[in-house]
Amino acid sequence: MITNVSLVTVYVLDQDKARDFYVNVLGFEASMDVTMGEFRWVTVKHPDHPEPEITLMVPGPPLDDEAAAFVRRQLEKGGMGGLGLRVDDCRKTAAEFKAKGVEFVQEPEDRPYGVEAVFRDNSGNWLVMVEPKMYG
Repeated sequence: MITNVSLVTVYVLDQDKARDFYVNVLGFEASMDVTMGEFRWVTVKHPDHPEPEITLMVPGPPLDDEAAAFVRRQLEKGGMGGLGLRVDDCRKTAAEFKAKGVEFVQEPEDRPYGVEAVFRDNSGNWLVMVEPKMYG
């Protein structure tokens, strides 16, 4: 029986720069950084939640060369989705991230389910940030 999701992968162009962005800008914690031959395993996690960890993976094995090149091209043109992030105050968090140089694709907007904003990480992945509406 599956009990939870423990790991998700986000493809990035540079693991060091991505780790620094996720830690220093978004507030995640560095978790694993292990090199096994030519392969490097880098993960970050939310400081209050040990799982799921986010693997920051450069396009390469197990992808074949053609698939890895396709993923790199998609990252470079901003065509890859990344993560959905829940926040307690979308507008405030957006302002904090903007002050750190984060590029927003969509400013915080009211939606039927809450306040949503979309921004890019430093590899071009778009991340959705939502302050959910409380029902009741």
